[in-house]
Amino acid sequence: MEIKYWSDIACPFCYIGSNRMKRAMKEIGIYDKTQLEFKSFELDPTSPKETNEGYINHFTHGNRDLEPQARAQMEQIESMAHGDGLSMDINSVVPTNTVDALRIIKLSESKHDPELTERVISSFYKTYFSDGLSIADHKILFDASITAGLDEKDILDVLNSDKYHKDVIADEIEAQQSGIHAAPFFVINNKYGISGAQPYDVFVKALKQVQLEENSL
Repeated sequence: MEIKYWSDIACPFCYIGSNRMKRAMKEIGIYDKTQLEFKSFELDPTSPKETNEGYINHFTHGNRDLEPQARAQMEQIESMAHGDGLSMDINSVVPTNTVDALRIIKLSESKHDPELTERVISSFYKTYFSDGLSIADHKILFDASITAGLDEKDILDVLNSDKYHKDVIADEIEAQQSGIHAAPFFVINNKYGISGAQPYDVFVKALKQVQLEENSL
């Protein structure tokens, strides 16, 4: 089985949805033998690399009338994350550009070590959603990458260049050509699609169905 999913570090539903998919894969016993490929999907490529804006203001585009509704929605998202055992503090989020984080994920994938890539992704989600730090700040991104186990020279080589930027763009073009306009979006065996942070049971059911199809061949 092959699974790829379009995702962004700045996307809370991507954080929740990818965690549910990975848990489902472990439940049915395919996690260690199944390719799981992260595909870049920038929610907002125009986001600045430096900002003093809070997450709620960013989410509402400065419309104060929308703040109560936005806060309620953020509380609901946080509750979903906490219910899945994920740490999330929306109010501390620094809403910045994610392209450099996505380029570093591409670096990790080039090492052909799935566990390393998962550590990098987890470290970046923690930085963005829990630590209240800017994922666009190169020092913070460097530290998070080192913590995950990437090589110092490799990290600096990416951060001091535009390396892997074309790969990020290629993922996004692939999404557009495939009719994918939102993240997260999961594709199983280039045949079945799952959109959004669906309930955990939806992921389990889908994977079991594909597994049955494969076993019947």
